[in-house]
Amino acid sequence: MLSPTTLAAAFDRVSEYWSPKVIGQVNDQLLKVAKLKGEFVWHAHEGQDELFYIVKGSLRIEFEDEAVDLEQGDFLTVPSGVRHNPVAREECWVLLIEPAATKHTGEEITSRTRSLQEQLGQ
Repeated sequence: MLSPTTLAAAFDRVSEYWSPKVIGQVNDQLLKVAKLKGEFVWHAHEGQDELFYIVKGSLRIEFEDEAVDLEQGDFLTVPSGVRHNPVAREECWVLLIEPAATKHTGEEITSRTRSLQEQLGQ
């Protein structure tokens, strides 16, 4: 049986900053929620675009030659291969939409890197 999920309830599953949780799937695209605060890590996703939708708060996404500021209700698609670094001065809630094959921090491995299994809650 199909049952709806509220986005706010999905964020209850997130207990750590920068640790996304998969909340759904549409074909080969995963829907993930994450709470962000502070600076993440410079990285790129080769072969996959990544969409950021700001549910609550604001987010700056730094690129090598510019930065884009996003507010609640804004979304931005980061194209495949573009190096970026998300920065949230205050707590920010974000919905991410990206292919299932997307690695959390691309080829950069840090203490904040989460495997797909961790993002699935396994």
